[in-house]
Amino acid sequence: MKQMQLEMKQPELSHFQRIGGADKIRRLVNRFYQLMDELPESYGLRKMHAEDLQGSEDKLFKFLNGWMGGPDLYVQEYGHPMLRRRHMPFKVDVSARDQWLMCMDMALKEVVEDMPLRAELSEAFAKVGDHMRNQPN
Repeated sequence: MKQMQLEMKQPELSHFQRIGGADKIRRLVNRFYQLMDELPESYGLRKMHAEDLQGSEDKLFKFLNGWMGGPDLYVQEYGHPMLRRRHMPFKVDVSARDQWLMCMDMALKEVVEDMPLRAELSEAFAKVGDHMRNQPN
């Protein structure tokens, strides 16, 4: 009798695992906010934020942890993200979306070595960014 070999499918790693966990997400978020704060091209986006970026930085870090498949720190502290609703007080137009994506793509290139992961995250951020728009073209 032949023994049947069962193929064991390897569990797919989450983006959280692939990026390198919370420390790497913290580096990504830190770099994103540094770029947003420094680049003249992101001036419009920067004006939407408080002078001290620490609160925004902390929230994005906590959100990305859960969004990428790690501990859901944001939900534990603030409840459901309701991203679009939470951003309604701000005029998120094509320019704001593009400035945000520019800074995030630059941060991804500097922090995330895994090119397929970088591309996946960039594509996902673009979809979220487009969803966040609340102003006409």
